Amino acid sequence: MELKRVVVTGFGAITPIGNNAKEYWENLIKGESGAAPITLFDSTNFKTKFACEVKNFNALNYFDKKEAKKMDRNSQFGQIAAREAIAHSRLIEDEVNKDRVGVIWGSGIGGLETFETEVLGWAASNNIPRFNPFFIPKMIADITPGNISIEYGFHGPNYTTVSACASSANALIDAKMLINLGKADVIVCGGSEAAVTASGMGGFNAMHALSTRNDDPKTASRPFDKDRDGFVLGEGAGCIILEEYEHAKKRGATIYAELAGGGMSADAHHMTAPHPEGLGAYLVMKNCLEDAGVTADEVDHINMHGTSTPLGDIAESNAIAKLFGEHAFDIQINSTKSMTGHLLGAAGVIEAIAALHTIIHGIVPPTINHFTDDENIDSRLNFTFNNAVEKNVDIAMSNTFGFGGHNACVLFKKI
Repeated sequence: MELKRVVVTGFGAITPIGNNAKEYWENLIKGESGAAPITLFDSTNFKTKFACEVKNFNALNYFDKKEAKKMDRNSQFGQIAAREAIAHSRLIEDEVNKDRVGVIWGSGIGGLETFETEVLGWAASNNIPRFNPFFIPKMIADITPGNISIEYGFHGPNYTTVSACASSANALIDAKMLINLGKADVIVCGGSEAAVTASGMGGFNAMHALSTRNDDPKTASRPFDKDRDGFVLGEGAGCIILEEYEHAKKRGATIYAELAGGGMSADAHHMTAPHPEGLGAYLVMKNCLEDAGVTADEVDHINMHGTSTPLGDIAESNAIAKLFGEHAFDIQINSTKSMTGHLLGAAGVIEAIAALHTIIHGIVPPTINHFTDDENIDSRLNFTFNNAVEKNVDIAMSNTFGFGGHNACVLFKKI
């Protein structure tokens, strides 16, 4: 059986550095930091008092009051990104067969704010179970693709992938495989997360996962820097329209790139720590190259997982050096988490959008906040520190790794 080709025909985003895909990209190449003091709850007593929140967000600018009340912030972000991507791709105007359009979405946590609010309300009510009737449908992670399909009448494959921070990258890979096999013509694919809540911040603080650089939030996310002290929590959503190549050509869609490869692996090592030798990271990139039919020396750019954690950055850097050999030093690599923070389940898709834009525009965004080299990381690797670089990119990869040892990697090719 000949596998069908998969291409990108639209995208949308709402992020800590831009409330649509255009703003997001413009601020990436400017090197803007999205970190700032938390406004969503009182963080006075928390170890970390800052995060990468979506700025100037008012749900009523996107939904009517009744509709907004039925949706967690996580789902609101997802619906907004999907609307932008669908409009960008002209799916509705071209009257595609909606029975052949699916929605696959990723979220690591789902409606955390809703869960927190309802349980705290119950705890304060002398154990009287007065729960909101929308509590469960607002909270569950799979409600976002459900809502998107309801709004547009898409009857194709519809579900949510959950693999912690790899969730939306896994959604992209699942969508690619379904289109490869002819199970759908188009899949609206992405991820969302809204975990900047008291329980979200408190939980990650308890794990010692977050930066506590409260005196200087904007420089707190510093991947590969010697003095990095943890990631910065972010929120938002991204969406990519994946489409079968001949279907896209037939309707005259703009094709931005081909999703040529997807790789998956497991560290099989630890609940939260990466394999110390980067085994899972090495395997996932190797698997992705093989799936795409691409050799290591053809890769121009890698958007790394690069969370700014002491162990993770070293393991991933070592994996790149091992897999790509001498060519590793010619690849323009970066971590856009230095600007957006870590969007957990939405990280894979918004970083895939960044990688896509390097192909479209021939510019690689910087890894900001680099001050001191880490002697444990090979200094010959080109991390695009502090300034964007113009570079022709024909092939770009994006890595995303999650707690539990879940690894996912996607590869885009210029058409």
